[in-house]
Amino acid sequence: MRIIPAIFEEHEIRRIYDEKAETWYFSVVDIIQVLTQQPDYQRARKYWNKLKERLEKEGNQSVTNCHRLKLPAADGKSYFTNVANPEVILRLVQSVPSPKAEPIKLWLARVGYERMQEMADPALALERARETWQRHGRSEKWIQQRMTGQETRNKLTDYWASHEVTKEDEYAILTNVIHQEWSGVSVKKHKALKGLRTQNLRDHMSEAELIFTALAELSTRQIAETAAATGMAENRVVARTGGKIAKRARLELEAKTGKQVVTGANFLPPVGTKELRYPSDV
Repeated sequence: MRIIPAIFEEHEIRRIYDEKAETWYFSVVDIIQVLTQQPDYQRARKYWNKLKERLEKEGNQSVTNCHRLKLPAADGKSYFTNVANPEVILRLVQSVPSPKAEPIKLWLARVGYERMQEMADPALALERARETWQRHGRSEKWIQQRMTGQETRNKLTDYWASHEVTKEDEYAILTNVIHQEWSGVSVKKHKALKGLRTQNLRDHMSEAELIFTALAELSTRQIAETAAATGMAENRVVARTGGKIAKRARLELEAKTGKQVVTGANFLPPVGTKELRYPSDV
């Protein structure tokens, strides 16, 4: 299964694709949060718990057809959460009075069709990501760096997958080791610094943060390949080494420029607006 977040009206909807079943599973709480227009995730989760209890009492099969899969949370770790396929999500949407019900239905239909297109032509996925970042005001320079960094990331996870690092939580642990080494903060603290919750940290990095993340992951992969690192223990050691290489480069740059690479700057919209912003001097 592959976790690929989707965006609905600036809201990130966590979703996971089951290759065998050729089906998307969406985070139920994320959908509920959009439907109820509730900015607080925990309140949206409580709303879902109460709705689930009511539907169970009514004998509604939608709740029975929800699954529990691990999805990344705001703290960078993965937890079991309720997910459902588009058919079940559509039934749940009907149980929540919301002006967002129809837009959500149309969105679900569109992302399902887009996935079928992307399976036939993977380049479409990259093009859609580029278009989304452009709509959000990212520069072409930033977009290119983001896409290059993602390619570097994919090569690293491909290496892990073929060398006995297969669990999602192990990926998260190794990623955090690399990040902690090069940046000096954990993924969780970096997200907190930027004021992020469920948003993807890399989508809110500056060009410099993206470059150093890519350098750390590139170094980690190449060292792992040279050492033929296998399993969690060996790759953890390599992850620290790769991260330290990027750390030395970061410290040298900061010494020359007098500017911190890791900052709280982000692309979050100002309160009350939907426009995304980013400091022009970063």
